[in-house]
Amino acid sequence: MSALDIQNIRKSYGAVETLKGIDIALQSGEFLVLLGSSGCGKSTLLNIIAGLAEATSGDIRIAGRSILGVHPKDRDIAMVFQSYALYPNLSVRRNIGFGLEMRKVPLAEREKAVAEASRLLQIEPLLDRKPSQLSGGQRQRVAIGRALVRKPQVFLFDEPLSNLDAKLRLEMRTELKRLHQILKTTVVYVTHDQIEAMTLATRIAVMKDGRIEQLGTPEEIYNQPATLYVAGFVGAPPMNMIDVEVDNGALRIVGSEVRLRLPDRFRPLLQAPVVQDKTRLALGIRPEALRLASLDQAGDQAGGHVLPVRIEVVELTGPELVATARIGPQKLTACLAPRARVGQGDVAAFAVDDDALHLFDPATGQALLA
Repeated sequence: MSALDIQNIRKSYGAVETLKGIDIALQSGEFLVLLGSSGCGKSTLLNIIAGLAEATSGDIRIAGRSILGVHPKDRDIAMVFQSYALYPNLSVRRNIGFGLEMRKVPLAEREKAVAEASRLLQIEPLLDRKPSQLSGGQRQRVAIGRALVRKPQVFLFDEPLSNLDAKLRLEMRTELKRLHQILKTTVVYVTHDQIEAMTLATRIAVMKDGRIEQLGTPEEIYNQPATLYVAGFVGAPPMNMIDVEVDNGALRIVGSEVRLRLPDRFRPLLQAPVVQDKTRLALGIRPEALRLASLDQAGDQAGGHVLPVRIEVVELTGPELVATARIGPQKLTACLAPRARVGQGDVAAFAVDDDALHLFDPATGQALLA
């Protein structure tokens, strides 16, 4: 039995359908991240799970029990909001224990739960302060503490780190990961930040226009993107997309004379109706998969390729050198070692291995898998 089962959830506002049949089954202890750009439907789905919005059709079950139509307080969930939603006139202690107080939980039990949550979150010295006396990171810990004391079957997080600065986001990501490893409670977490998704999730659901583009582990989402959208959305810098044309069993980069041998794993595609001679495809290469090579090696190599390029822009980020180059009229971005010796206007070469190449059908946006 799944801890959380989302079955064909649809949501419409008049003629506008914002969720178009969402199906996800989560086992106990999974950390699911709903990832996507604004307007993709991820917060709508979270609100339906929480009971803050009603589904047009479909069902949601927690531990086998349907919760559609059940009051939010009776769903055995706890939610952490983006805005913290703390009571400004109450101390941290009372903010954390307020939900238990409203449920008439005995004082001794409440104090024990608050003490345990504050210890886990390392906010014990803050219990007698008011929210106005706390930093953003401390307020978010208090909001998480208020959810922790409920001991729910499912935690819901609605972009909880988006109001924090970069350093605090990093600290809180580590904190959330630590808490999940300790508590092992099922989590559904909404974000548009791919770094949060990749570092926190056991599985990621990448959403677009009310649908799930791909559901998989962070490794699957990153290494085997199922669509052009997933390939471009996950990764910083995003995956390079190069227009290529099938040319006598090889791939010719459009706008240039550069040809790449088709990797063996893609050769069966030449027999498929969707791939014929002169068919246009999108060739995907992650910037991290490119490395600097010698220009005199340009061409196909055993197990890989060396591409001639002209460097346009070089940006040193600290841990890496991001080089934007051109191959014919098309742009190619590479993440190189910080001491790589390339500069604007240089003629250079990038090497890439066969297994780092991805092919997509630009008409459907789907990955072409061997």
